[in-house]
Amino acid sequence: MKVDPEYLREHYGSLSDEALLDIDHSELTEMAQLYYDPEINRRGLKRMRRADTATAAPVPLDNPPDDMPEAGREALDADGKQAWLADAAEAFSVFALPRNSESRVADACEVLDRAGIPCYSEKIELSLDEREPYPGTHRWRIMVPGNLNWRAMSTLERDISNPDFEAAWKAFLEAQPERDLPAMHPKLVFCGLFDRIDRVTRVYQEELARRRQLR
Repeated sequence: MKVDPEYLREHYGSLSDEALLDIDHSELTEMAQLYYDPEINRRGLKRMRRADTATAAPVPLDNPPDDMPEAGREALDADGKQAWLADAAEAFSVFALPRNSESRVADACEVLDRAGIPCYSEKIELSLDEREPYPGTHRWRIMVPGNLNWRAMSTLERDISNPDFEAAWKAFLEAQPERDLPAMHPKLVFCGLFDRIDRVTRVYQEELARRRQLR
């Protein structure tokens, strides 16, 4: 049965905050989510499980704290290397090919530096298995403190990959007939991306609540 969009808009608008939050977002159809989510955002509510709202107030995630600790940019070990390298993680890698691999590494390091994320780049030799599909013998990798790895990878995605992605998406939309644009709504096309944001936000809030209960 076809659902009237105007009915959905009026229905969610008529609910109380508590009734709106009691709705299980995962059980809504994609069409219903297109009207449920804007109503949640319009009221400034965070989608959380009722148990979470009872144990701890949500932490606003729109503006992360300005005083996040850095991982010892200047701290050095006995060999003169940055001490965090002992627990470092690989945030970026590119095969060392003749064309522009070094410039890509330099651009990535610059992005991380602007974000205040310490990094260390090095060229390493490929294993025999790694060499098989590629003509090169080495690759560049960028290491960051292990506890900043997720943030570093996401920062690189935002500043390096996303502009190209945006341009490709724009070109794709411009080539679509107008009748097809409603089906190209970002929350439909990129439902997995929006779901990932919901999940990482919920898990972060749950971990904060769990630690508060342990105090």
